[in-house]
Formats: sequence, structure tokens, C-alpha cells
Amino acid sequence: MISRRTRGLAILVLGAAFLPGQSRSAVPTSPKDLKYPPLRSVQIPQIVTVTLPNGMQLSLLENHELPLVRGSALIRTGNLFDPPDKIGLATMTGIIIRSGGTRAKTGDELDEQLENVAASVESSIAETFGSVTFSALKENTDDVLAVFHDVMTNPEFREDRIELAKNQLRSGISRRNDEPAGIASREFSNIIYGRDNPYGWEMEYANVAKIQRTDLQEFYKRYFFPANTVLAIQGDFSAPQMRAKIEKLFSDWNVNQLPVPPFPTVSDKITPGVYVATKTDVTQTSFVIGQRAGTLRDKDYPALEVMADILGGGFHSRLFQRVRTQLGYAYDISAVWGAAYDHPGVFEISGSTKSLSTAEAIKVVNEEIARIRAGEVTADELESAKQTVVNSFVFNFDTPAKTLNRLIRYQYYDYPKDFIFQYQKAVAAVTRADILRVAKQYIDPKNLIFVAVGNPKDFGEPMTQVGSVTPLDITIPEPKAEAAASDEASIEKGKQILRRAQEAAGGAEKLAAVRDVESHAEAQLQRGNMKIGQTNQWIGPSAFRQTNTMPMGTITVFFDGKSGWAASPQGSGPIPEAQTKQMQSELFRVFVPLLLSDRSPDRTVNAVSENEIEIQDKIGNSVRLILDPGTGLPLKETYQSLQPQGPPATVEQTFSDYQPVDGVQLPLKMTITQNGQKFADITVQSYKINSGLKSEELRKKP
Repeated sequence: MISRRTRGLAILVLGAAFLPGQSRSAVPTSPKDLKYPPLRSVQIPQIVTVTLPNGMQLSLLENHELPLVRGSALIRTGNLFDPPDKIGLATMTGIIIRSGGTRAKTGDELDEQLENVAASVESSIAETFGSVTFSALKENTDDVLAVFHDVMTNPEFREDRIELAKNQLRSGISRRNDEPAGIASREFSNIIYGRDNPYGWEMEYANVAKIQRTDLQEFYKRYFFPANTVLAIQGDFSAPQMRAKIEKLFSDWNVNQLPVPPFPTVSDKITPGVYVATKTDVTQTSFVIGQRAGTLRDKDYPALEVMADILGGGFHSRLFQRVRTQLGYAYDISAVWGAAYDHPGVFEISGSTKSLSTAEAIKVVNEEIARIRAGEVTADELESAKQTVVNSFVFNFDTPAKTLNRLIRYQYYDYPKDFIFQYQKAVAAVTRADILRVAKQYIDPKNLIFVAVGNPKDFGEPMTQVGSVTPLDITIPEPKAEAAASDEASIEKGKQILRRAQEAAGGAEKLAAVRDVESHAEAQLQRGNMKIGQTNQWIGPSAFRQTNTMPMGTITVFFDGKSGWAASPQGSGPIPEAQTKQMQSELFRVFVPLLLSDRSPDRTVNAVSENEIEIQDKIGNSVRLILDPGTGLPLKETYQSLQPQGPPATVEQTFSDYQPVDGVQLPLKMTITQNGQKFADITVQSYKINSGLKSEELRKKP
């Protein structure tokens, strides 16, 4: 039985189908019969553009729909200007400009100030532009603009934030091989542009380690100046009042620099072929296939974009219908003619497939490339793709903010003011003959690059069926501290500095007479606010035992320079290879023998500065030792420490409160930081020197 409520709903619905003046035949019977009004044409709002007395270009767009004010400064710079040995400098500069705070306030203080008024100020540097942006409620505009001005003109580049940014970059490097699709995209880009120029460079640990505060300051100074800046602001304000406000606010920014040079050109060298990166922990293969593309200003770009949409632009595309729907080889596949603003972009077909069908899927992609180059597309394919391209483009201009940002970007890259309308007309004029012509003219099968990331052992057919295979090495080079100069003069000076430390610590002969050392300490760990008891025992030259007593139990480690064991409440076993390297580093840095490094034929001592030396051994251990200029005693040491997960950490250990123990000066307090963050405070309660420790006692498991 139909309830009264349900019956009423049914009558209402049926009645709607037979309203007066509406025939039953007018109701669409298929989605294809649906009719939509045409999209509104792009409307260019009134934008006020002026050049301020200091040379900065200012564009203003009033938008009174919401009580908001937003701005974006574009600075002509980019990571294409990175020095070859400091790749990542521009990226790090973009981070620290905001996070490093200003001369007046730290980054944390700026965070708090902006969060309290629901505002933001951010900075970044990409490939061919830098940006500093702000967003504020209308009522807080003046306060937020003041912060924006300070970030733009007075960044402080504080050391703690630099170290934090370095750790973020290191973390990114350590994770760059996690996602197969990311590997494929990265390697494809690096191959297509070449690895010997800024378009194909890869940031490594060694690059990050070389970047110093002065590098960031110099990079900022070179590129951040008024004549190199375009500032666009839109929102709820009066344009004349905002112009006066910005002109007054930035009147103190009168830095002058030589004009910024053009960005590097893209190399003509292309190395087409089949490239395979082995990743054994996956069951699918991620692939990218393609070649160089052009720029947005190319006359055939509109036709090429329509062609790419027909080939792989969505559910309706040829690749999607064939590779996924018909053959079931891939869950996703797409094609994009990725033109760039000011240099050749990339045409790429990307997707993933189960490992077994890797070669077959790629062969089908090749067949579809050949098909679109062999005959004209259908009228329906052409019309659908043109509508997709035009309609998608319109959404770049559906709000005043988007319109302003797009127009400023065109201005930044020196595109004509009517480029929007030129592009729309060109897309509308594309014909089936144009698609065939550009496919034949611009897609060259001989220049295609194929990159596949997966497990070749699981490929149903070898990739050699596609072409000759070049293996890709995606190994991430381990970080190494930059070595100090190593010539006779620096070595001799380094030894002199070390001898000064030896004298301050009690004398070289007194140190050399130390055969064993035992210490008992308490360590306060920052993480978890946990206290642990620690006993270290060393017998020269290379027996070392450490016992850590923690709330969850006791962990003991023994090492003799080559091998050892570890014991915990869960059991005991040999030290794994990865930890062996860490233990060798620990043994290398034992305080007394470290001060006698000039007596070891396996170690070198180089001067870094008047009070700093670098000590290295033949198996790659390295430490920087900094002396107190007043006492000559070691003040701190810095080194790279391997971590169980993620990138190696930069560790700094500070020594203080020296006390004599049998004539040898030893520190009672140590503070340890990792990547600029405090890790632990250690207080030594007692030392014993030459107490007669026996090697067999240290070897005995608990």
C-alpha cells in the first residue's frame, strides 16, 4: 500500500511532468538530448596598471563581492638560476624569505600575528618565477600589507629556519623514489631536457649541504628589487587609495640592480629511446611516453591541444577507450600537449598498467599515435575536443582573481594583451585537416622517449620489443660533508690547531697514556621528555660498549671496529650492516683518540678556519671540530648521522663544563641537536681513566 505521504510525492512528481504548456515529448530521453546555453564569453575587467616611482609595476583590480584583499608579487627569478653546485638554492630562498622572518619579527611571531587575523603571507620560487603573496580581510588590510612589505624587503634568513628548510629538502630527496609515477615523470623530464643543464638538474644531498646563509642573502639581493617585480592586488578597495597606499608603503624600497639576464635556453640535444627504472616493490608499471613540445605562443598550439585531447584527454579519448575500456590494460591513461610559456614544454602520455601487460600497453599507445598520424579524426571527435578545450580554458577566467592572475602572467612572459581572444578564435577554427597536419608535423616517432618504472622480472614480454633498453639508475647518492682543502699548508695548519686542543686538554703525552675510559651519565631526551642512564666504556684502540637504561628496559651494544652485537629485552643478535657503519662513526668520534688524530696514519686533519678543523678517516668518517678561541678546548663538533628512516641528520654536539680527570680535561655536559632541533642534554656524573677494563668483559653479553 502507498502511504499518504508517498502518494502525495508521486502526484507532485507526475504533475510536474504535465505542467501547462509543456508537452511530454519535451522531456529529454537521453543525456545526449540535453541542451545547455553557451558559456558566457570571457570578460576582461577594468585593471589599473601603473609603474611606481621605485620602478615596481602595480596592477589593481577592484572586486567588491567579498570583504577580502589579495595580492601577489611576481619576481623575475627561478631555479633555472641555481649555481651548478648548489642546486636547490632558489627553492630554499623562496622558503626562507617568509619562514625565516624579518628583521623585526621571527617566522613564528609572524605566524601568530597572521593567524590571529585569519590572514596569510607566503613566499616561494619556482622554475621561472618567484612569488610573495598575501590574503587579508578588508578590515586588516593595512596590518597585513605591513607584514607583506617587511617580508618582501627585509627577510632575515635566520639560521634555525635554514637548517629546518634543509631538512625538509633532504626529506624530499630521501622520499623521491617512493612513488613509481613520480619517478617516471621525473626521469622523463630529466631525459627530455638533458641532465647537464638547469632544466634537467636533480637536487642531491651534497647540493643542500653546500648552501649557506650568505648564499641565500646574495640570491635574494640579486633578484628581489622593485624594477624586477610585478605586484597585482585585487579585492574590496578603492584603486586610487590602494595605489597611494602601496606607493607610500614601498617608498623606502629603492634597491637597484642590473637587469636580470634571460633564462637559459633549452638544449637542442635529444636522446630518444626506451628507459627502464627497476622498482621491485610494485605490482604495476608506471610509464611516460613523449617528446618535446613547444610554447603557448606557437601558431599551432591550439590545434595540438585539441589533438592531444582526442588522443588522451579523458573518458572519451582514443587511448582511454582502447587501453582501459577495451583491453583493460590500464586504470588511468592520459595525453597532454604541455606547452610552456617561455621554453619548449613536453608532450607526454602517462599511465600505469599491471606489470604483466607493460610492453603490450606501450605497444598499443604506439599504435594509437600512428593512427592519429595516419588519417583524419571524426567530426564528433573534433567537436567534442574543441568544446572540452574551450570550456576548460574559460574556467581560468571565471572569477576576477583568476582573471587578474592570468593576465599578469601573460604580462610577465610578454604575451600580447589580446592573447586570450586570439587563442579562443584559433581553437574554434581548428579543422580535421589541421589535426592530421599537426600530428604528422609535430609528433615524430623517432624522437619519442619511453620511460617505464616497475619490476622487469614481472613483465609479460620484455621491453626490448618496444626498443633497445637503457637501464636507469635511480639510486640516491648518500650525503657527504664537503671536504676542507687538503694541501700541505692546510694539513700542517690543521695539525697545529689540533695540538693546541691537545695542550688545553692536558697535553699530547697525557692523552696518549689513556688506555681505557668509562663514563656514567644521564641523558634528557627532548622527544617524550624521557631520561635515560648511559654508561660508555672504551678500550683503545677499538673496543666500545654502550649501555642505555630506559623505562622500557636496558639496551646494550658492543662493537670492536668491525662487528658487534646488540641486546635488548626482545633478545640479542649481531649488529646489522647498516648499524655497523653508524657504530664505526661512533668509535671514530670517541673524545680522547679523536684529539690524537694527527698520530693516526689512517686519519687526516685539515684546517677549515683559525679555530676549526676537519678530521677524516679512510672509510669515510668525518667530523668538524670547533675550538673555543679562549681556552683552546673543543667547543663543538658537527657530523652527519645515519638514521633508521629518512635522510641522514646533521648533528651538532656542544661541549661544556670541563673538569680534570687524572690530568685530562673532559666535558661534563653535552648538548646534542639534530637538523637544528634540540635532541638531548647529557650530564656526565663520573669518569674513570685507566681503570683496567678488559676486552673480554666488554664482549660479554648481558
